[in-house]
Amino acid sequence: MTTGRIAGARRPAWAWALALVALAAAASPLIAYWLTNPEDQRLVDLDVYRTGGWALLRGLPVYDVITPAPQLLPFTYPPVAAMLAVPLAVMSWPVAQWVWTVAIVAVLAVTVRHAFRAFLDGVRGALAAPLLFAVLCAACTYLMPIRDQFRFGQVDLFLLALCLLDCVVRRPWWPRGMLIGLATAVKLTPGVFLVYLAITAFPAREGDEGHRRAFFMAVFTAALLTLLPFLVIFDDARDFWFGALLDSERLGANAATTNQSLRGMLLRLYLPGWLTTVLWLAAVAVIGWYGFRRARRAYLDGDVTTAVALTGLMAVLLSPVAWIHHIAWVVVVLAALAGSGRDRVRLLVAAGVWLYYVLPIPWWGVTLKALEIPVLSPVAGKIVQNAFGLGAIGLVWLLGSWLPRRRAAVAVPAAAT
Repeated sequence: MTTGRIAGARRPAWAWALALVALAAAASPLIAYWLTNPEDQRLVDLDVYRTGGWALLRGLPVYDVITPAPQLLPFTYPPVAAMLAVPLAVMSWPVAQWVWTVAIVAVLAVTVRHAFRAFLDGVRGALAAPLLFAVLCAACTYLMPIRDQFRFGQVDLFLLALCLLDCVVRRPWWPRGMLIGLATAVKLTPGVFLVYLAITAFPAREGDEGHRRAFFMAVFTAALLTLLPFLVIFDDARDFWFGALLDSERLGANAATTNQSLRGMLLRLYLPGWLTTVLWLAAVAVIGWYGFRRARRAYLDGDVTTAVALTGLMAVLLSPVAWIHHIAWVVVVLAALAGSGRDRVRLLVAAGVWLYYVLPIPWWGVTLKALEIPVLSPVAGKIVQNAFGLGAIGLVWLLGSWLPRRRAAVAVPAAAT
């Protein structure tokens, strides 16, 4: 699906090891902060996963069990996710926290290395690429959606990496499409990549039969892992697909600031329910059509990173609920904007996007609304409160329209020269 050697293939292994040490040092303040948080506030989503596995081990109904007070959170993922969480339930709580947190750092490193491959491959010198890799990893660590991975012990970065690797690794040792199917079975939102594979399975380009096979493999894997629980834990599978899945409030308050999806932003307008639904479906249709169409165009142009970034943004915007940590796709967006690193304008735009998602802007909107300044608070406050969701819409345009034009503008004088 893409070409090029893996970044760093010509650099010494010790230089990359040094880069990983630098990444660990950059992440250590976040890790120290969240792992010393009060125990009942610590990695609460990881506790949800463990509770699902714990319920299976004890033969309890997975979707009736909740985490201990004061969180009292239910398990909200498909039943195969509870099966995969059993090893976490076997570990002690302190061990599980450390294992999961270290895994987040490792998966972030893998994600950055593959997302920024073009950038890293363009750097000369034995130490330059590992040093740049360490800087990129450290910068991505402090993006708010990534900070929230550490805060809550979330699974989003793992699912992102599965989808990214399935799309960009040149010669995978697994059947291509399998990782996307796995991610979709564990959490439904990566299912947008089934759409991506479908719309690019029959491109107007030769040599993409493997991409078609990837689509069928992804569908097969997702279907297999969805049907398997019906054979093993039938009651839990039935409870999820015909009960828990239909109750979006199990996920939390849908109108809360942290829900930055299209629907979340519309819910905060407090319009009549039917009108909110109509506007949401219309917005999903328009943005989905534009986003997937541009993703296909980027794929056909050979820019797989941009295609993946656009599809990831669809997972955020089109989902009924998309918390801030779901916007971890901004890492791939930054890589798509940066490209090979030769266009200074693209680098400046990427730096601006990075800063935007480092700052806790939505919470500034909450503060502004609380000031109760006439007109300013209810209008500007609500806009700022929706900053990350509105920003995601802007990123879709940036990747889908601005980036191709910018690339073409740079190519013309380069060709003339």
